Amino acid sequence: MSKLPRPKKESIIYDDEHLYVCLANDSITKGHTVIVWKKEVPDLGLLPDRDYDYLMDTVFATRNAILKTLKIKKVYLVYMDELNHVHWHLIPRYKEEGFDLFENKPQILTNFSLAKKIKKNLVFK
Repeated sequence: MSKLPRPKKESIIYDDEHLYVCLANDSITKGHTVIVWKKEVPDLGLLPDRDYDYLMDTVFATRNAILKTLKIKKVYLVYMDELNHVHWHLIPRYKEEGFDLFENKPQILTNFSLAKKIKKNLVFK
């Protein structure tokens, strides 16, 4: 299983045999979401094409759900592999632009109500 901490049940937006989508434990903005590939894969380039396509379809569906739920215009898609495990951060942009957003101090997530709202707007095409 993943080296990433398993999310709290209340934060789960979507979960299947390949990946899970949840609100970030250490959120830098309201709606900061993480998509984690369950199988240990150290780099995005090592995913088979079929799995990569499925992951990216999930990333874009989640992005659209966040945009609709929060009524915002931009969600940053951030792939970070410092943990040697494939996962994406989807970070809603409010007033900050560019790298200013990453100067926000992470906050421990305590209110999980947004997960249900995003889940309601999650549509796979």
